[in-house]
Amino acid sequence: MQGEFGEDGNSPDRGRTVSTVLGRRLGGELLRLREARSLRQSHAAEALTASVAKVAKIECGLVPIRDPDIRALCHLYGEDDATVVARLLALAKTDRERRKASGWWNQYPALQSMVEYVALEDIATSLRTWQLAIVPGLLQTPAYARSLAVGNGSWEEPGEIEPFVESRMARQACLAGDRPIELWAVVHESALRQLVGGREVMREQLGHLLDAARQPNVKLQVMPHLAGAHPGMTSAFTIVSFAEPGAIDVVHMDTTSTTLWLESETDAARHSGLFDRIARLALAQHNSARLIDGMLKEL
Repeated sequence: MQGEFGEDGNSPDRGRTVSTVLGRRLGGELLRLREARSLRQSHAAEALTASVAKVAKIECGLVPIRDPDIRALCHLYGEDDATVVARLLALAKTDRERRKASGWWNQYPALQSMVEYVALEDIATSLRTWQLAIVPGLLQTPAYARSLAVGNGSWEEPGEIEPFVESRMARQACLAGDRPIELWAVVHESALRQLVGGREVMREQLGHLLDAARQPNVKLQVMPHLAGAHPGMTSAFTIVSFAEPGAIDVVHMDTTSTTLWLESETDAARHSGLFDRIARLALAQHNSARLIDGMLKEL
């Protein structure tokens, strides 16, 4: 694998380019197709009538890719599956729009800090999320999201909170429509017992979780306190997946100071296995619903 360097050993010029998650994802898939054919970057450069440096930048997600270039590379790599080609073209279009700050999320300034995640979420087919301390954003009620924002205490202006809540609710549209995203959420019991916003807010939130869990595209499990030590104790994470065979998952993790993207096939496989182990230790869906219903009655 050439990684971030071209065949001439030089790193692509980052001074005039910007790497994006979508671009790196697209470049990584084109790199995988090239290596599967045992071709070099020089072969790709010849097909594009471009330099090896440009191919290196494409594969590192440093530059947007034109549709004719994607078609030319797919032809060179022997990728004639119309579905795969169409997905790569759609991914390239979304990346180009993202670089120009386009997309529905652009009308919500509160989303700017996580715009790359939302852009990926918008084209994903499934999400697997493990949460230790909060209800997943796609399953939050407005009152719960608002209480989280107030409790966070980091807002400079109180007027910024409501746009944040509106943007979070807008994201939830991906759970409905003609092609709703598949959501598999595992949440620790402590997150559901935390009185975010008080009893009334949590009654509404827990009721909403029960309603959401009845949707055919939503799978909800609870990791109970009685599970004891488990492999997910150190951090929460979300795995963003795409439909086509061979598509590489992307892992998203938030910390108090930064957003971390894990984009390699190795990291994706590691977190997929970790999520499976967490899910096996969590309560089954019907038992999770029973536990949530019991919490609701306690309130």
